Amino acid sequence: MDARFLGIAALVETPPVAVVVDVMRAFTVAAWAFGQGAEKIVLAESLDEALELKARHPDWLALKDGPPAPGFDAVNSPGLLRSVDLGGRTVVQKTTAGTVGALAVKESSLVLCAGFVVAEATARLLSTRRSDTVTFVVTGEDGQADEDLACAQYIARRVTEAETDSAEFLRRAADSRAAAELAEGVRQGVHPDDVELCLELDRFPFAMVATLEGSLMTLRPHEAV
Repeated sequence: MDARFLGIAALVETPPVAVVVDVMRAFTVAAWAFGQGAEKIVLAESLDEALELKARHPDWLALKDGPPAPGFDAVNSPGLLRSVDLGGRTVVQKTTAGTVGALAVKESSLVLCAGFVVAEATARLLSTRRSDTVTFVVTGEDGQADEDLACAQYIARRVTEAETDSAEFLRRAADSRAAAELAEGVRQGVHPDDVELCLELDRFPFAMVATLEGSLMTLRPHEAV
């Protein structure tokens, strides 16, 4: 498998297969939402679109980066979301990097959204699809976020080398700027356990597949076989 690692701005053409990585915290949060029973996650283009979708569907849960805000039900924190019962509900998610990266490759034939918490399931799905070329979209810090790059490289390695040790990849993520900002309270809408939860390898048994359903990019869990 030819693995390519690109930031969002470097996506000059639509890749056939894309894995969009946002470890801290969009796709860790998405995985927790499914773990808490959510049926699907709609990836919004903007905060305004998220609020419009919420207005049209009052039973949907709207979630954003940063501090709590009027109209939104939750913030982009796995530590805060893990206590919320989302059984059968739809979540609308808008974040600074993760959702932007997924929407940038919405025309790809296969789009997976990933973090360490779904790494193994993501690698297994890629392996079963036997794609010749996979583009990993490193969403944070204009493609330079080491937690996202480490996770992308780990997943890529797991596709071809089943015995790959996760320790060095997790260490890089733990030492990343994003981890420091979360731990030091630089970012808002944070739970003290967020970094630990973002680094919990293979916490969930599913991959997450994003597809266009009508005009909406929609994320759903996919049990890896």
